[in-house]
Amino acid sequence: MNPSPPSDKPAPAAKSAVRTVKVPEDRGGQRLDNFLLGQLKGAPRSLVYKLVRSGQVRVNGGRAKAERKLESGDEVRIPPVSLAEAGDKVAPPAGFLKRMEAAIVFEDTRLLVINKPSGVASHGGSGISHGAIETMRALRPNQTLELVHRLDRDTSGLLVMAKKRSALSELQALLREDSENGARGIEKRYLTLLVGRMPDGVMSVDAPLHVGLRQGGERHVQVNANGKASLSHFRVLERRGGHSYCEVRIETGRTHQIRVHAQHIGHPVAGDDKYGDEAANKRLREQVGLKRLFLHAASLQFSLDGGKTPYLLNAPLAEELADVLDRLG
Repeated sequence: MNPSPPSDKPAPAAKSAVRTVKVPEDRGGQRLDNFLLGQLKGAPRSLVYKLVRSGQVRVNGGRAKAERKLESGDEVRIPPVSLAEAGDKVAPPAGFLKRMEAAIVFEDTRLLVINKPSGVASHGGSGISHGAIETMRALRPNQTLELVHRLDRDTSGLLVMAKKRSALSELQALLREDSENGARGIEKRYLTLLVGRMPDGVMSVDAPLHVGLRQGGERHVQVNANGKASLSHFRVLERRGGHSYCEVRIETGRTHQIRVHAQHIGHPVAGDDKYGDEAANKRLREQVGLKRLFLHAASLQFSLDGGKTPYLLNAPLAEELADVLDRLG
């Protein structure tokens, strides 16, 4: 019998088998959607939500919502998923992987911390294939990594990922303290260049912020009495070219907090194309080459193990921002 000629048709996408996974002890308290993202490596959130909504995912035999908090020992039924459908995605480019590997500034058994470059999203979605968390997972395929918090795409600096569920839970509790009452569970320090001459000393901005949506779903934040309490402290470090190089400490972690508070006091962040001064941005781009938002998450200070294990994390100012300061004289 003559062998069949090779087919030009692509092989059908392999499909995973249905499986039931028992929630391990260190995953107790995790949301169902985040648990599934960990089980279906590379799957987009949209697919995970579709599986949950359609009832194909079951917890202890019953339907469940994406936000359900799992308990240790729960049994989660994970349906068959096409590997192509689950995001048999193209790996991040080799050069980008190398750049992100070089961005690691701290690592221990619980945490992985990077100095995130400007222009890199914290996570993928909305047309972004490779966010910071997806790229670090590609670099550490056998390591569980979860984002502890997020940074705006255009902001550079410290981005913390947890290797252990216990560290993730404790850090998120500290972040909630910050958000709810400014208890400073995590002390956050940023470096920024503000347009114009800020007054000497520390200027504290206590102005509530409200997140709204513009047409097209873009988030836009503004000072609004009905917003959430937000507190930022600006301190001038030095003046450069008629502008103010500042340290900012924030006691709450609202969306776009520093950028909107800076705009509110009449000294927007240099290079901010959303809340900034268009004319000043144009001058800075042409005269000193500032092509990005001048905002950098420089340090984080917190303690784990109920206050017994202190951490002080630092990320040096991005080279392109240091160059701008030098050119401003």
